[in-house]
Amino acid sequence: MVSAEKRGAEIRQFILEHVEEHPVDIVTLTMENFGISRQGVHRHIQTLRKQKALAIRGTTRKRRYTLRPLVKFLESYSLKTTLEEDVLWRRDIRPVLGDLPDNVLTIWQHGFTEIMNNAIEHSMGHSVLVSVDKTAIATRMMIMDDGLGIFQKIQRELGLHDEHHAVLELAKGKLTTDPAHHSGEGIFFTSRMFDSFTILSGKVSFRHTYGELEDWIFDDQDHRKGTAVFLDLINRVSRTTQEVFDRFTDEYKFTKTTIPVELAKYGEEQLISRSQAKRLLARIDQFKVVFLDFRKVGMIGQAFADEVFRVFANAHPDMELCAGGVNTTVEHMIRHVAGDRADAILGY
Repeated sequence: MVSAEKRGAEIRQFILEHVEEHPVDIVTLTMENFGISRQGVHRHIQTLRKQKALAIRGTTRKRRYTLRPLVKFLESYSLKTTLEEDVLWRRDIRPVLGDLPDNVLTIWQHGFTEIMNNAIEHSMGHSVLVSVDKTAIATRMMIMDDGLGIFQKIQRELGLHDEHHAVLELAKGKLTTDPAHHSGEGIFFTSRMFDSFTILSGKVSFRHTYGELEDWIFDDQDHRKGTAVFLDLINRVSRTTQEVFDRFTDEYKFTKTTIPVELAKYGEEQLISRSQAKRLLARIDQFKVVFLDFRKVGMIGQAFADEVFRVFANAHPDMELCAGGVNTTVEHMIRHVAGDRADAILGY
């Protein structure tokens, strides 16, 4: 038998975990899930209100339930003064995060110090704004500078075609405009640690969701000055920073990467030409294992496929080049150009 105290805790946890997606019908959802009365659910809701974990807005008919922020932090820092990201972490950020598991705090420390260091050393801005919003379930952090913009800076310093190309290079990993001082691994690993990682800069946004192979790129008509990075993490995740590193390293070296092939496209164009393939393949010879994710790619041209799976593969026989998420059309083209190596590329 489950004790009344434990069952009550389970009901309240259920409410907190589902209220964001069910702000209007959370009472009905909880009744159906636990087989309890409406009055019973409301008693748990009142408990959460007293704990300041839940907020209620509106009248009875239009009532909406939302998570109430337990912590709201907002601070602006001048980039024209001497800033050290580890000092800011210990002095300002760690205290506001409060009681979180050690593994979660380590993820936050990694994320904050990495992104803040980029703002300090690379943004060429005047100020950086940091906000933290923590609820009973999750925490969101925003780090926003007023500098040049990360995609524009990468495009300019590496001589890339446009900001889309900069996003593709960033998604591969090992990208840095200052190789003497940075390995180019920081943003890649940070983006893989959080439940959601988003960069908004210029007219482009980049997003990675934990557990998904693909990255997302969106266009925006408005041009954003500087760079805004959003980090989202559930307060009680079990993963560790080491587990994330281990997924992409071999003998402590960053040797594996996953590349969403869709990022090599511009707008509605198809992946047809050798120049598109060369754009996709740039710098990937730094890795030993490369997984090309073809989800959301409907077709590829013969020249594109030949450049990737025959010309490049022949020139790099020690690299493990893999393709996944392929539809029948893409698979047929890979088999056409790769011949006997196709099964190994496709994981058969």
